[in-house]
Amino acid sequence: MKTFLWIVLPYICLTSFVVGHFWRYKYDKFGWTSRSSELYEKRVLSWASPLFHFGILGVLAGHVVGLLVPESWTSAVGISERTYHVVAVTLGTIAGVATVVGLVLLIYRRRMTPSVLRVTSVADKAMYPLLGAVIALGIVNTIGVNLLGLGGHGGGYNYRSTVAVWFRDVLMFHPSATQMSGAPWSFQLHALLALALLAVWPFTRLVHVLAAPIGYAFRPYIVYRSREPQGASRPPRRGWEETDRRAETGARSPR
Repeated sequence: MKTFLWIVLPYICLTSFVVGHFWRYKYDKFGWTSRSSELYEKRVLSWASPLFHFGILGVLAGHVVGLLVPESWTSAVGISERTYHVVAVTLGTIAGVATVVGLVLLIYRRRMTPSVLRVTSVADKAMYPLLGAVIALGIVNTIGVNLLGLGGHGGGYNYRSTVAVWFRDVLMFHPSATQMSGAPWSFQLHALLALALLAVWPFTRLVHVLAAPIGYAFRPYIVYRSREPQGASRPPRRGWEETDRRAETGARSPR
């Protein structure tokens, strides 16, 4: 079971992540979008979206540093494990709380606004609980384990000596189940749910994370309405004009 969970399963999920994006782009190119629902409701979205997106960017940045940068590298530049731990927990807590608040507001908005709920796909309805569980366990690890010392880890748990090593070994194609099998259960479950999220990622609205409007700067101009009168009795005036109801209904003016 340990071999399957920490050696086989990661590559199954990563294969789904990579191949799924190629499949989605080939067969659903016009569906490669976040399916914006701003037109349906904007008041809650104006608060929820910035909180969630800026928070999740901070969370991802912390994961990139914590998982991909070896502990020996930070020690080599004079950053002790204690200093790294304090900075990581502080920034991680701020980013995590912002992400949780934003996600709760987004889910509330999607569930309580009928027009937004109607345009939510089945895949996205399954994605939200999974994403919420991944974020919730990240909060448990950051605040519960590393800040409050729950689970018998009074000084916090140094995941960079176990979880980060396992993650880098997976990317280098020589994984071992030893590091993860000794990690706290919350870290193990967090990793497993994150792998599941990667597996379903290409089939949800999360694909928009890998989209960038690069072609927007180089595409030709789009003419929405010509500035020329084109046969009109007079040139168009600037701004809005009141509609002539007689012309609208085809009625003739009295002679």
